Amino acid sequence: MRRFLLRRLLLAVPTLLGVTVVVFATVALVPGDPVGNFLGPGAPPAARAALTRRLGLDRPLPVRYAVWLWHALRGDLGTSISAQRPVSDLLLPAFGQTLLLAACAFLLVLVGGVLLGGLGAVRPQGPAGRLSGALSTLAVSAPQYSVSLLLIAVFSVQLRWLPAGGTQDAFGSGGTADLLRHLLLPAVAAAVVPLGLTARVFRAALASVLSGELAESLRARGLSRAAVLRHCLHNASPALLTIGGLQLAYLLEGVVFVETLFSWPGVGQLLYHALSARDLPVIEGGVLLVATAFVGINILVDTAHAAIDPRVRN
Repeated sequence: MRRFLLRRLLLAVPTLLGVTVVVFATVALVPGDPVGNFLGPGAPPAARAALTRRLGLDRPLPVRYAVWLWHALRGDLGTSISAQRPVSDLLLPAFGQTLLLAACAFLLVLVGGVLLGGLGAVRPQGPAGRLSGALSTLAVSAPQYSVSLLLIAVFSVQLRWLPAGGTQDAFGSGGTADLLRHLLLPAVAAAVVPLGLTARVFRAALASVLSGELAESLRARGLSRAAVLRHCLHNASPALLTIGGLQLAYLLEGVVFVETLFSWPGVGQLLYHALSARDLPVIEGGVLLVATAFVGINILVDTAHAAIDPRVRN
């Protein structure tokens, strides 16, 4: 098991290095002038030249990448051009908000995916199974952007049950209840598509186990329906673990639209504003943080999968 984990950690190093190269090159090639965005169109040439030198934009691209990577390895992601603050001071609070949103959405994904997928596998030809199949297909097909707008229109504009954005009421009492009210709509919007995918994968995995030799032998031994289902759920758990880990990683990097529409102060909204302002250090640091989290989650999922299924370790 230790050798398996060590191999995965070693493979993560070139993956992250490749991500940094692609991100740095892509951000550098994006049209726009970060110096002009910060100083304005009427800035004197001397001020533009001084800021260009301070940001290192007068150096060749490979030199800039090497300097940025060296500082990033030491934990220094640079200084935001627009906010004039260290990038890490902006990213860490935003990443905490993204983790909170992703964790709540992931809980909805797991509960809803297991329920829908389990219903479809246990009763594939019954009304419950057909309904679960239709709902999971609808969830997969629903665009995240449209779902977010629909939730805002119904529950915030028409019914006025839930707030349309932010994390706390400006004049409210605050606390956990107020936070949950603000968290519910963005969490549901972020969870719809991953929930549908999780339900479909889990339904296929559980149905395969229920129709296989294991279930037949358990029934032949006289075990109850609940006991057979419990054993089959254990055998279908690796598929749920794999798809669940992938969907958690997707939630961490795929909530840009949700955070922007619901004004949720996470990494997605921070990157959106940084892209608008051409704030290169924030863009590079934010993408590196999300990519590192994505790779870390995949390593944890692979390790858990190997612990459940010894064949994976070999």
